[in-house]
Amino acid sequence: MKKANMSLKKPHQQAMLRWLGVFVFSLLFTACTSVGSIKTGASTTLDTIKTGAVNTLDNISEKTNIGNNPRDPLEGFNRAMFSFNEGLDDYLLKPSAELYRSVLPSFVQTAIGNFFGNAGDIWTAANNFMQGNMTDGVNDVMRIAFNSTFGLAGFIDIASAAGMPKHREDFGQTLGRWGMPAGPYVVLPLLGASTLRDTIATPVDFKGDFLFSQTSVSVRNTTTVLRFVDRRASVLDASKLIEEAALDKYVFIRDAYLQRRAGQVNPDKD
Repeated sequence: MKKANMSLKKPHQQAMLRWLGVFVFSLLFTACTSVGSIKTGASTTLDTIKTGAVNTLDNISEKTNIGNNPRDPLEGFNRAMFSFNEGLDDYLLKPSAELYRSVLPSFVQTAIGNFFGNAGDIWTAANNFMQGNMTDGVNDVMRIAFNSTFGLAGFIDIASAAGMPKHREDFGQTLGRWGMPAGPYVVLPLLGASTLRDTIATPVDFKGDFLFSQTSVSVRNTTTVLRFVDRRASVLDASKLIEEAALDKYVFIRDAYLQRRAGQVNPDKD
């Protein structure tokens, strides 16, 4: 215990703790003062966005043979995009993910996933604050502080073991909490399943992604590719089960996504 106490008094560790204190205070202060202005600005544009979205859907519907499912009026377009994504996955993403999983030891894959998860906690914290979830937001900030220092830049997730649960929040969920309806189902190129609301939120999510928006082009491109491959590798087994069990893979993924997304936006509803 004496050695541990002495080590904490080293100048560089004292400086690190002071920096963490300033970081946490700054993030909390900025989040609290920004929530009101962000929410007000978003609320004033929701009606405009909805009107533009309806007009866009009307134009698209004339060209895409939309279906009769009220949740998926763009089914013709979505199935075409789904087929494109499936082809891209079969020829590029899936083989890359299989190679990634076969070459890298499991503990290395876990460390990479933890690193990306720690970076994602920054935007999750911001969204929790914007949604008014101050307790979860503070939890997320503490996760970043612990994992970025004692967890070696986030490669080790010690925060979860210390009783700080991980959350996943994005701007689409924030818009949903602010009252914006999900809108119709949409399949995006490469990104896959989405809704009109989440599609509108996607550029904001990219902007809020620290590794994507606050790094050099080379770092951004490298981490983006690695993150895609890592995520695809993590669901290899699940995708095999879907392919074997689902009579219509498109319908299975659509219904599962919409149900899961509704639960994320309104977790208190049955």
